[in-house]
Order: sequence, then C-alpha cells, then structure tokens
Amino acid sequence: MTKHKFVAEFELRASPKVLFPYISSASGMQQWFAEKVILKDSTTFDFLWDGESHIAKLSQLRLNKSAKFDFVPPNSDEKDHNYLEFKMDVSDLTGSTYLKIVDYSMNTDEEELNELWGDLIYKLKEIVGS
Repeated sequence: MTKHKFVAEFELRASPKVLFPYISSASGMQQWFAEKVILKDSTTFDFLWDGESHIAKLSQLRLNKSAKFDFVPPNSDEKDHNYLEFKMDVSDLTGSTYLKIVDYSMNTDEEELNELWGDLIYKLKEIVGS
C-alpha cells in the first residue's frame, strides 16, 4: 500500500520559544497530541492512542525551529516508514508563527486528516493562548 504526504500550515499567535516544547518534548506533546507520551530514552518516544503504543525516534531537532519523528514499526525492515514533522516560521509582516505539519502515513483521506489536525491545533492554541 502506498503512503500519503499530508501537509498543512497553521497560524498561531505564540512565539517559537513558547511553542517549541509542545512539538518536541514528551510532556508538551502529551498535553495536545497524544493520550500519553513516554520518553524511553533521549530520542525515543512512545506515543499512546486508544491504548496502542507507537514508537518514534526523534530524528531531527532544531531549537525553536523544527522537530521530526520517524515511526518505526517493531520487527520491520521497512525503509519507507511513517514520519511526522513540525516546522515553525515567523512572518516578518504579522509577527505570527506558522506551524507547518508534514504527516507521512498510510492515511490518504485528506478530509479526515484536515479535521484531525484542525482539532489537534485547536487544542494546542487553547493551551498556548493563541
């Protein structure tokens, strides 16, 4: 089955310094992204949704800029694994921070993904006061 790359960008009225912990730390992500997030070691995260564990490696990290998580299924030699990337950019014009989401997975339903990420970002905005 082929994978799908979903890309969306959301405007938040919060600085990258405020947002960064929410896209890069277990405690921050647990507040809006997953039911529970456990840090296994310095780069291995265990995301829990509906009681299911999903292990991801923090493969890229740029302070106050971006974070990328590679989801690697257990007992798999698959090279084309799912990933999730968060990138922040500040508009010189408005001063707003734009959070770009890249969700590369088996989910090909654009409408469902738009709704899912819209709901998640709504929760994040409530937390950061955006």
